[in-house]
Amino acid sequence: MGNKKILIAEDSSVIQNIARKVLQFQNFNIETAKNGKEVLEKLAKETYDILLLDISMPVMDGIECAKQIRASTNPQHQTMPIIAITGNAKNYTLEEFRAVGINEYLPKPINFDALVELVRRLTYKGE
Repeated sequence: MGNKKILIAEDSSVIQNIARKVLQFQNFNIETAKNGKEVLEKLAKETYDILLLDISMPVMDGIECAKQIRASTNPQHQTMPIIAITGNAKNYTLEEFRAVGINEYLPKPINFDALVELVRRLTYKGE
């Protein structure tokens, strides 16, 4: 069981850094992106085990980014778990997130224990 690779898409460097530290402590390999366009560029070159996706980002938001990932012809992109991170959870229902291919969501401020538990559950299922 090798180290799982997580892509964190978050325009707040504070949240990005805390999430990185928390997940690196759990032996995950972390890469980061500042917006949806960067996420798509990274996915074109690399594969990740899971994506943490902020919904409110400049350039391309998380909803549009998730739609484009799921529309990809790469089968890995169609099945990779996506966790939405949002400060405006009330604006969306889980059904709306699922409709664009997002598996789960965490509201801000992030509960990092819940984040670790969710990431572990989604990345190690079936192992």
